[in-house]
Amino acid sequence: MNTFGNIYRLTTFGESHGPAVGGIIDGMPAGIDIDLDAVQHQLDRRRPGQSTIVTARDEKDRVKILSGMFDGKTTGTPIGFIVENGDQHSSDYENMRHTFRPSHADYTYAGKYGVRDHRGGGRSSARETIARVVGGAVAMQALRALYPDMCISVYTSRVGDICMRGDGIWYAPSLIDSNDVRCPDRAAADAMRSLILDVKGA
Repeated sequence: MNTFGNIYRLTTFGESHGPAVGGIIDGMPAGIDIDLDAVQHQLDRRRPGQSTIVTARDEKDRVKILSGMFDGKTTGTPIGFIVENGDQHSSDYENMRHTFRPSHADYTYAGKYGVRDHRGGGRSSARETIARVVGGAVAMQALRALYPDMCISVYTSRVGDICMRGDGIWYAPSLIDSNDVRCPDRAAADAMRSLILDVKGA
């Protein structure tokens, strides 16, 4: 699926080892102030290379708005954006040209389309989530403009069998970014991190 939503629609494009990953947002109201630094903050939260539990790929992940904005406000027309890829090492995947990775979507892509981009998984790479992050960050600002009292938080509540305590109401939002798992429950975050490293090592 490359297009999500009905009233507010996001279409994503690009591959992990192509020139860029990007998207088109359609259905955005006109006249909404967009803080690009806030959009960039959300991209920085998912940027690779931040810790040992994520991919070591070194990307700047700077968003470039191509259309749909003027003088910092939305125009009501489609918002086009890209995030350029810079740290691809396509040759590292040459040994996977004829081998499918366990638990990766490149097998299902080959089965569905009959074509496979073995370089980092192509469209099935986690880099495709860049466009979703931008789309969500822009939507978040529109919601806050329309509903000023709305509070939106995103955090990790579960990894494997490890869950944060309670129902999530008790936590302090400031704790979300205090660890690389993005879990406001510090004890759970430590256990999640250990599990991720164990699975990565195995």
